[in-house]
Amino acid sequence: MPMFATRERLEEIEFRVLAPYALKSRDSRGRQHPEPEHAYRTAFQRDRDRIVHTTAFRRLEYKTQVFVNYEGDHYRTRLTHTIETAQIARTVARALMLNEDLTEAIALAHDLGHTPFGHAGEAALHDILREHGGFNHNAQSLRQVVELEQRYPGFPGLNLTWEVREGIVKHTTEYDASDARDYEPEHRATLEAQIVNAADEIAYNAHDVDDGLRAGLILPQDLVGIRVWEEACEHAGVRPATLTEMQRRVVVRELINVEVTDLLERTGANLAAFDIRSPEQARLHPTNLLTFSPEMAEKNRELRQFLRTHLYRHYRVMRMAVKAQRLIRQIFDAYLHDSHVLPGPVQARLEQEDPYRVICDYIAGMTDRFALEEHRKLFDPEERT
Repeated sequence: MPMFATRERLEEIEFRVLAPYALKSRDSRGRQHPEPEHAYRTAFQRDRDRIVHTTAFRRLEYKTQVFVNYEGDHYRTRLTHTIETAQIARTVARALMLNEDLTEAIALAHDLGHTPFGHAGEAALHDILREHGGFNHNAQSLRQVVELEQRYPGFPGLNLTWEVREGIVKHTTEYDASDARDYEPEHRATLEAQIVNAADEIAYNAHDVDDGLRAGLILPQDLVGIRVWEEACEHAGVRPATLTEMQRRVVVRELINVEVTDLLERTGANLAAFDIRSPEQARLHPTNLLTFSPEMAEKNRELRQFLRTHLYRHYRVMRMAVKAQRLIRQIFDAYLHDSHVLPGPVQARLEQEDPYRVICDYIAGMTDRFALEEHRKLFDPEERT
């Protein structure tokens, strides 16, 4: 007789194998709308699969990380960044004996609310909506999975578990603010969600350096003196001032390895020092337990400052950001002043909801190339509509 890994069996394996401070699937607070459990998937596996099948997830392929899609086929997009974040997060979760499925689900969903053209698009929408609640891509990611995705006849959104929704809204890095007013803001996120915060930082630091070097906006000699980069070069056995293409790839891998190793060692020490024995203890702890060492945290700040100065504020990146913000404002104004140019389903929402929020939802869901095409259709008389 074949042996099936039923949901109950998978839950039992989690209970026996995972660390005591891991969030077990069978201990989930459940879903907003009651549904029968799946025969062969845990609640968090099911959430992960629902996220992957969303329209918002597929659109990430054509949303900017740093370089707009048409700049080249080999630069990171918001989708490849998400996959790379999930890969790092799974590694950390597995090493710490935490719930890998919960971690992966949060990682795959953490950027679903991102606008076209990356943080430039987000800044434009936030400025437009300043008197209408503002715009934050974490809140938009939650809004996407709770309201905007329409895939089930019985309820709006994806009906994800409470823990995944909490992980999405409590995603916090230097570039991501958290407003968790409906998700126990006085408590820390689960350790699994804290992993995603750190994995996101590791991924964008390493891969933005990689893309910046590939594009020629950063030169190897510019990175001399950046301690975490020099440490990665030392591990790779190469000189930081001169890198071949292959050496660059090796050093980027070492950079990730150095950061992940530090994260694991420091987090392990934190869990032991504070005698954390349950998910509840971790959430009630006054500070995050999933942390880098103070030395690595300082090195990361140094790297982020370097990227801010040499890459994110490079004149070529800034030119695209300025163009993107102007484009989004023009599209928004066109929709606001004549709603008849919007698709029928969007017009229908305008009758019952705040027009600013409805238009914001529509624009935030656009890919870079769709926004560019829409701008041409709205403003170029010779462009077919």
